[in-house]
Amino acid sequence: MKKLVVLTGAGMSAESGLRTFREMGGLWEEHNVYDVASPGGWERDRAMVLRFYNERRKQLLETKPNRGHLDLVELEQYFEVWIVTQNVDDLHERAGSSRILHLHGELCKSRSTVDPNLVYDIEGWELGEGDLCEKGSQLRPHVVWFGEAVPAIEEAARVVSEADIFVIIGTSMNVYPAAGLINYVPGTAPIYVIDPNEVAIAGHPRIQVIQKSAGEGVQLLMEEIRDE
Repeated sequence: MKKLVVLTGAGMSAESGLRTFREMGGLWEEHNVYDVASPGGWERDRAMVLRFYNERRKQLLETKPNRGHLDLVELEQYFEVWIVTQNVDDLHERAGSSRILHLHGELCKSRSTVDPNLVYDIEGWELGEGDLCEKGSQLRPHVVWFGEAVPAIEEAARVVSEADIFVIIGTSMNVYPAAGLINYVPGTAPIYVIDPNEVAIAGHPRIQVIQKSAGEGVQLLMEEIRDE
């Protein structure tokens, strides 16, 4: 069975109603991203950071996987599908995908501030001050903040290097190190980009662009590749 590796970004979840991190006029309009998504922001105002992620988590619990998420699950009938996602939501999990690698962490989990190996599921949507790990330290959102390393990037590079088909959905490919994963795609593997907007890498000779939203685009991708 051929290996289909899919790299997903914010556009994958946009059809489910999740606002992208950089959108204005939405949930994050009053926040500078570095105040709520950096180690420095956490040190300056822990309560604000916890509130920010609680609101994101609450919004996530009110959303559902969209057609694109569900169609990627259907593709498992034909391929060994691996999802490498930049998203911190759990919509791929809820849709039923079998193999998911989160590059930037998971919104519905917390981790210890003294031992990054201590990771816990969050029940409901609230993580508060005074919620402690088993070693007695405050729990923080289990997400990768600006200025932090991306622990899963090496495993992601390995997965991408074994791809028979590589698909990029809903990401501008401007955020590193995730954007660099395209350099690990084997020379024989076709590359597809699904995005309603123009993507800078579209001029790459091996890339086929499907200029549609995630839901429509995955449908078209299925028609294109499922008999391969």
